[in-house]
This record gives sequence, C-alpha cells and structure tokens, in this order.
Amino acid sequence: MTRILTFLTLSIGLFLVQSIDAQTKKAPCDTQKHKEFDFWEGSWNVYDTKGTLIGENNLIKMHSGCVMQENWVSKAGPSRGTSYNYVDLKDNTWNQVWVDNSGFSLVMKGNLIDGKMVLKSKLLKGKQAEYYNRITWTPNKDGSVTQVWEVVSDQDKVLQEAFRGIYKKKN
Repeated sequence: MTRILTFLTLSIGLFLVQSIDAQTKKAPCDTQKHKEFDFWEGSWNVYDTKGTLIGENNLIKMHSGCVMQENWVSKAGPSRGTSYNYVDLKDNTWNQVWVDNSGFSLVMKGNLIDGKMVLKSKLLKGKQAEYYNRITWTPNKDGSVTQVWEVVSDQDKVLQEAFRGIYKKKN
C-alpha cells in the first residue's frame, strides 16, 4: 500500500510540474517577429481603386501561430489561390509560397520595412528583361490594408503594376 501511495504521489507531482511547465513556456512562434504580419489576418472584402468588389480573402493563423494561410477567391472570374506565409528562422525573413488554380506559383521573401510588409521574388527571366515580383502590404489608419504587386527591374525600377487591392474587413 505504501508503494502505491508513493507511486501515486510521485505521478501526481510529475503531472503538476509538467502542466505548470507547459503553461509557462512560450510557444516557439509566439515572438514579435511572428506577429509582424498580423495586420493582414482576418476575413476581407477586396476592392479595386474605383471601389468595385473584386474578391474575398481569408487569412488565418495556424499551427500555433507559425503559419498564416491565405485563401483568395476572385469576384471577377474563376481565379482562386492559396498562400502560406511564415518566418524562416534560418535567416529571420518572412516568406510566402503562393499557388493558384491556373497553376501559377510565386515564392517570395522579405521583411517588415517602415510598417509595411515587403516581399520579393528571386530574379526571373522575362521575354525582354529580367525582373522581380514585389508585393507590399500597407496597413492603413482606417483598418484597411492596401496590397500592391509590382513587377520591378533588377535596378528596382517599376516596370508594371500587376495588382492593387484595398482590403476591408468583413463585419
């Protein structure tokens, strides 16, 4: 009987220590760096610069805050896509991997710069010149977010604006 009581006491003690330890430890992605893109999290209606609804986007944090998943649905056509956004701990950068239903994919990396998230692809070969894809997300004072996708030269000159959307939170 004494052995059983000793065993039970030790087991309960170990359980309590592990429980307290688990509650006091920070999750690996509970860092300021991992919260930099939180301004984009949520369910959004996306408008063009004329105020026309062009799509819906839903961004959710998952896997203990280590990944933010984007789910885009166009209102202007059949376009749908998903991205995964995460911090690469090896170089402390934000990364995005995007794939859509046309088979297009885009891989970018970057950081929060002056309050804006700026991600850029590797240098790509075009028909006429080499270029980067650069996407910037800017949180606005009214709670909306502006996303601008630019095609830029290797000298950082804007060659084309591929997309401009204004994200407004759904009610």
